[in-house]
Amino acid sequence: MSGNWQERNRPARLERRYDFENYEALRDFLDRAAELSEREGLYPDIGFGRDYVNMTIHIEDGETAVSDTQRNFAQQLDELLSDSTH
Repeated sequence: MSGNWQERNRPARLERRYDFENYEALRDFLDRAAELSEREGLYPDIGFGRDYVNMTIHIEDGETAVSDTQRNFAQQLDELLSDSTH
């Protein structure tokens, strides 16, 4: 997981902003993120504009802190970004 993710408390969550050169690159990333979410069963909150995406990964019900599962998911999202820029 890159240092661009911020771990927050109250409620526990991970947050990150991704910036893109254009809308096409953003859409490609969102499509890949949707596939990853379906595969992993984790669904972050997503807010986006023309050239950015804000992601928030919340903890699972009953948990009190961000888990390795959420951190691994964040790492996989970062890998999608690096894959889409090559």
